[in-house]
Amino acid sequence: MLHTATVFSSLSASSRAERGETLDLGEGRGSAIWRNSHDRMRYERTDGHTFSCYLRGGDGTRRIDAGSIAGWPGALCIMPQGASSEWEITDNFKFVHLYVADDELRRLFAETFDRDARLMLLPEATFAEAPRLAEILVHLATATQGGNRLLAEQAIVSAVEQLFADPRYGGERRPVLRGGLAPVLRRRLVEHIEASLDQTITLKDLAKLADLSEFHLQRMFRASCGVSPHDFILNRRIDRARHMLKGSEPIAQIASACGFSSQSHLTRIFKAVTGTTPSAYRRAVSG
Repeated sequence: MLHTATVFSSLSASSRAERGETLDLGEGRGSAIWRNSHDRMRYERTDGHTFSCYLRGGDGTRRIDAGSIAGWPGALCIMPQGASSEWEITDNFKFVHLYVADDELRRLFAETFDRDARLMLLPEATFAEAPRLAEILVHLATATQGGNRLLAEQAIVSAVEQLFADPRYGGERRPVLRGGLAPVLRRRLVEHIEASLDQTITLKDLAKLADLSEFHLQRMFRASCGVSPHDFILNRRIDRARHMLKGSEPIAQIASACGFSSQSHLTRIFKAVTGTTPSAYRRAVSG
C-alpha cells in the first residue's frame, strides 16, 4: 500500500498548527519548529521517519490511540515510516521535528555503524525518556531557528549515532540476512569509492572488484547500503564538497576533487541535492 502523506504535510494542513522556521537539508532530510494548541491530529501510514522533541509545554498533548498518555517538555516521540497515530492537544506547546527519508536514514545507519542497512530497525516511541537524544534535538531546534545548516547537519549525524546506539531502538538486534554483501566486501567497496571520488567510478569497476556481475553487485549493494551504488557515490561526493567548502579552496578545484566535470556541474548537482548552491553554502557555514 502506498503511503499517502508525511507528518509535515499533515501538520501543514491543520488550521491550528503554526509552522515556524524550517530547514530543507536535501537528501530527504529536514527540520521544522511547530506550535499547536486545541487541535486533534491523525497521522495515517505516513511516509518517511519523524523524530519529535517537545521544547515547551506538552502536558496537554495526549496520544489518544495509546491510552491517552500525556507528554512533557523534553519528551521524545519517534514516528517510523508507515506508522499511524492520533493526538489531542488542549494546551499550547512548542516542538521540533526532524524528518528523514527511509533510504537516507538507512544510508546514514550503514555508514555510521559499518553495518548492513537491512539491520536498521526503528520501533515507534511515544513520550520516551531519552535525555541525550532530546538534547541533540534541542540543538537541531537552535540550528533551525538560526538557519545554521552546518549545525543542523552535525545534529542529524549525532542523532543517528545516539539513536541506534540505544538498544531500545533496535541497536542490539541482528536479524539473519541473505542476499547482501559480506561485511569485508562492503568495506572494500566503500574504501575504494572513498579513495576514487575524484575519478570516474563505474559499476563495471565495482563489480570487478567484488567479483560479481554488475546486476548482482547493484542488487546486493542496495540491500546492504540502503541506496544504489550511484546514489551512494553521489552522497559521498556531496559530503566531501561540504567538508571542503568550509575552507578557502576555489570551488572549481573542489569540483574536480569531488569528481564533478566542472564548477557548474557541481553547482547544479549540489543545489539539487542540498537545496542551496556551493557559494551560498560556503557563506552560511563561514558566517
